[in-house]
Amino acid sequence: MRAVVQRVTEASVAVDGQTIGELDLESGRQGLVALVGVTHDDTAEHAAKLADKIWRLRILDPDDQGRERSASDLDAPILVISQFTLYANTAKGRRPSWNAAAPGPVAAPLVDAVAAALRDAGATVATGEFGANMDVRLVNDGPVTLVLEV
Repeated sequence: MRAVVQRVTEASVAVDGQTIGELDLESGRQGLVALVGVTHDDTAEHAAKLADKIWRLRILDPDDQGRERSASDLDAPILVISQFTLYANTAKGRRPSWNAAAPGPVAAPLVDAVAAALRDAGATVATGEFGANMDVRLVNDGPVTLVLEV
């Protein structure tokens, strides 16, 4: 499983012009956007590990002693969006191969499992719609963008 995680000050996702997920961030507050990709051999255990990594990743505003804090430390909301293109193979030519991306019936439940594990940990989670053409809007803070793999 793979995720691109971005620290944000604004984030939303819309389908057909309707907002379906949005982070409720007050001025100056940070949240995370997690674009989640699934490959063929991923499992529910991978989803749980990825969720824990996202929840505890120390990339948010530092405390009084300058230590970066996590979403779990600050109760920062997280927007989880499925992103099969994270498993694109671009080694040859100019046309990406999607062979490494898991098919929808495998991937959808695992992306849902990441969101569910985050909620179970105490996170406020918004989501996109699996397989939909989504309009994702965000303001990347920093910018801070990390690639996580489990």
